[in-house]
Amino acid sequence: MADPDEEEEGSLDQLPATVLETIVSKLDVASICSVSSTCKTFNACASHILTFIPSFDLLDIAPSIDLLRPLLPPNPYLKSLKLDCGRLDDSAINVVVRDSLHELYLHNCADFSGKLLSEIGGKCADLRYLYLGSVAEKRGRAIHISDLEELLRGCTRLEALILMFDVSLFLRHNFALVWALVSEKLTSLEIGYVSSVMVTELVGPSLGPHQSPNHVRPSILPGIQKLCLSVDYITDTMVSTISKGLMSLTHLDLRDAPLIEPTITFDLTNSGLQQINQHGKLKHLSLVRSQEFAITYFRRVNDLGMLLMADKCENMESICLGGFCRVTDTGFKTILHSCSSLYKLQVSYGIHLTDLVFHDISATSLSLIHVSLRWCNLLTNHAIKNLVLNTRLRVLDLRDCKHFGDEALRAISALLELKILLLDGSNISDFGLSYLRGIINSLVSLSVRGCKRLTDKCISALFEGSSKLKLQQLDLSNLPNLSDNGVLALAKCRVPISELRMRQCPLIGDTSVMALASMRVDEDRLHGCSLRLLDLYNCGGITQLSFRWLKKPYFPRLRCLGVTGSASRDIIDALARSRPFLHVACHAEELGSNQWDNLHGLYMHDNDEVDELEQWLLEEEGGYNDEEMMDADDDAELLDHLAL
Repeated sequence: MADPDEEEEGSLDQLPATVLETIVSKLDVASICSVSSTCKTFNACASHILTFIPSFDLLDIAPSIDLLRPLLPPNPYLKSLKLDCGRLDDSAINVVVRDSLHELYLHNCADFSGKLLSEIGGKCADLRYLYLGSVAEKRGRAIHISDLEELLRGCTRLEALILMFDVSLFLRHNFALVWALVSEKLTSLEIGYVSSVMVTELVGPSLGPHQSPNHVRPSILPGIQKLCLSVDYITDTMVSTISKGLMSLTHLDLRDAPLIEPTITFDLTNSGLQQINQHGKLKHLSLVRSQEFAITYFRRVNDLGMLLMADKCENMESICLGGFCRVTDTGFKTILHSCSSLYKLQVSYGIHLTDLVFHDISATSLSLIHVSLRWCNLLTNHAIKNLVLNTRLRVLDLRDCKHFGDEALRAISALLELKILLLDGSNISDFGLSYLRGIINSLVSLSVRGCKRLTDKCISALFEGSSKLKLQQLDLSNLPNLSDNGVLALAKCRVPISELRMRQCPLIGDTSVMALASMRVDEDRLHGCSLRLLDLYNCGGITQLSFRWLKKPYFPRLRCLGVTGSASRDIIDALARSRPFLHVACHAEELGSNQWDNLHGLYMHDNDEVDELEQWLLEEEGGYNDEEMMDADDDAELLDHLAL
């Protein structure tokens, strides 16, 4: 009697190859790999498709050059390439740099040298979009101004350039001169770190050779519409130069992190704020002073500065202000009442911001969608009661505002379109969270990190009786009263979480790991399959037993794992060998840092049942084996015995 699987594969062979390829080529890379692992026919189909697909996105894992090479065969039709280069170096340049590319996104390029830039400039003449992250950050890797020169000289059609590394390493004396080579079509520029002096020289008008000061050339970046920079100091001179020199600017994002309290020469004052938006085209403004290295603020800006800025910002749609410690309710209200088109408001370290800012918000025409109020410790529940009059709110970030309590949650429960709610450090209780049951089905992300009053009962308060949940990110970190019982309740509720953080929870132990490993999101899925990130750093009850459950076949889609640094190195190494695509962090680093600041990907859903992508990559390394196609079924049978 014929094998049903052989009959099915035989029936696929009856179809013309072009028909199969047309259908499968509509899928993304991960889905193509999923299809390829089902049978030999689809495997051959997928291998051929990789020679003509127009886009290739593999940011989910960091492949080695041996695994990447068969996935990127010669392909003259490849237009877009996105990779995590964490396991690649200069030897991969010839594989990833293609002359057909219009879009190139290379993340984690620490092991590459500046040769990457020069090779891109030499081969990618048609490039429109370029992102390079962490280039040459590994010790011993060098990058020179000549590499940047080759990049800018060769990519003459570049429209967006993102260099997420320290470009202040380039020699300053010819930095601006090299940028004169940049594409005239460039409209968006983002730089990971650069000094304010270099920015002023780059953006400002310059003297032509052998010309008097009366003959000034225009800015070398005249077409820039979006400028995002991280600098040493945000200064009046830099802000004024940007505002005057970039006449088409619609999006300005400046962030600094001073090592010491800046002097007046290297600081932003009311005078600098008055210079913003001189050409009247600015729609998005972000001015943030980070406290990464020292507790510093914009101490030379007060309400007058906000008043002067508001006069020119009536068409603003998004405003982010961080570190303005001398601005009071008067200044912030001026912004709210002047910017009638505002839909996004972010304020951090608003030391003097009180409930009065939102007292008469109903009198404005605002329709806010995104509000972030961080470290604004004078705000209370009354502010939220007024704020939620903007019923279309989709993002509400109230982290580190310690005076918000259950009454704030009662008010928030009226926001039926809310997708993201961040409540870190607030004074909420288990009972208060029950107010969110009415909107829990719409939430995509929820964080209650550091809400000390919460216990195991918060899980049932949130999820009991709910169905068709969309929650993807949940942060339960730093909850001293959360135990294994709470995680057991979470597993029983079948919440389809892809990122779960439980850092610094002393009562979380091995039972929690076993419960999550055995968890089923629905009847048709494998156990624990939805989790891609699990952070258990410094959870008091984690032992060697947990590491057995962290190996395959459990958590088949896990990509990032945080564990206690005191865990045995041998155990961690063994886990890494069994799961080569799993990133294990054991030095207290935050996984997926700034996850709440990049919200564009939070509404995507991944319905793959098993991690066929990793399986297919490993098969490419070790040879294709039809018997391995049955592994997922075997794993499912094994896990059936572990179901709750």
